[in-house]
Amino acid sequence: MRRGPLAAGEKVQFTDRRSNKITDQLVSGGVTQTSHGIILHDDVIGQTEGSVVVTVSAKREAQVNQTHPERDANKPWKGTRAIGGWEFAVMRPRLADYVLSMPRGAQIMYPKDIAQVIQLGDIRSGMNVLESGAGSGAMSINLLDAVGESGSLTTIEMRSEFARVAEANTTVYFGERPAWWDLRTGDFDSVAAGLPEHSFDRIMLDMLDPWNRLEQAYRVIAPGGVLVAYVTTTTQLSRLAEALREAGCWTEPDIQETLERNWKAQGLAIRPDHQMIGHTGFLMVSRAMAPGFQALRKRDRATKDTTTDIDSLTLEERAEQLEDLELRDISDRKLRKVLRDLDAQVEAIKE
Repeated sequence: MRRGPLAAGEKVQFTDRRSNKITDQLVSGGVTQTSHGIILHDDVIGQTEGSVVVTVSAKREAQVNQTHPERDANKPWKGTRAIGGWEFAVMRPRLADYVLSMPRGAQIMYPKDIAQVIQLGDIRSGMNVLESGAGSGAMSINLLDAVGESGSLTTIEMRSEFARVAEANTTVYFGERPAWWDLRTGDFDSVAAGLPEHSFDRIMLDMLDPWNRLEQAYRVIAPGGVLVAYVTTTTQLSRLAEALREAGCWTEPDIQETLERNWKAQGLAIRPDHQMIGHTGFLMVSRAMAPGFQALRKRDRATKDTTTDIDSLTLEERAEQLEDLELRDISDRKLRKVLRDLDAQVEAIKE
């Protein structure tokens, strides 16, 4: 963890009075452009967290996009008045802030889902963790932070360009490439086949078809180890759940979805934000049984058919199945009372 004065090469977060945030890397002689002027990095380097910097006053023409000046060609007002004097508080970004602001090669997992992976997966210091799907490195950074230098993380990423993005984001966050991270490129089954049996305490799968990777996952996970899978669609959810049950060596999967909503509190005006982070994905958690032991399953009622498509049945079979459906029983007395109440309501409408 970094402490002390802010140094060149570090990522910092600038926050103004309206809670607008800008995350940038400090560079000697560098600047950060804002809509209210320029922040000089030399004014920030050497300061402590919690300091306030003021943007430099300048003509708006100095704010024209230097890389693509044509984007500001139709904005003549940019050079008509001076800007600057806007205050920003300077802090080192939290891990969640860093993840949301870092360059992305692939869609990242949101902090709300990452936090659940760490907690529900029981991922702790000193553990050996296997991750499949590095993406942009959001999950990898959190896993590396959770297991610490006394543990290890092995990440398998199929696409080499995504592996490079994840490696760069991770290196910038830690200040160097973590020595306890083994990043490998290739498909999961091929790479996992070369890993020792029962050598991982936890496995995190973030991929399109995790149900096809369960055989190798079971081979390398320790008995009692926790498997966490992140999927985004209900079809993926269904296929993975059924594959875990069919394999027989994984406990009954636990499925969760996390929704996030912020609130505003100002005096007596206490209300939720108009926008919220709704569905991003599902988390499925299961544990590995010891070799030779079958997972315990709840017995379904014989009349409860959850797999047969109704359209594939004949008319006679459909009629029989309708009789077997789990409908809430209602007594004749209760039914008569309901009908009397409804008749009275209908008559009241006519009046």
